[in-house]
Amino acid sequence: MPLSKEELENHIKESIPDSTVNIEDLRGDGDHYSATVTSKSFVGKSKIEQHKMVYDSLKGKMGNELHALMLKTRTE
Repeated sequence: MPLSKEELENHIKESIPDSTVNIEDLRGDGDHYSATVTSKSFVGKSKIEQHKMVYDSLKGKMGNELHALMLKTRTE
């Protein structure tokens, strides 16, 4: 079952509460998304660490309910 944009945003915001999340459904299928996540908690972390924080927030849904996520992270 695909993951909705709202569910994806909720998972990220639960794990990174101060984040601003912008999500685009790339194919309209609920399975391929682009997300830009902006958070002060990314300050001082490498891009790899930032992306890991976001992927960890998905709690194993990546590769299951969610097939593809093009991810951009930014600090405020």
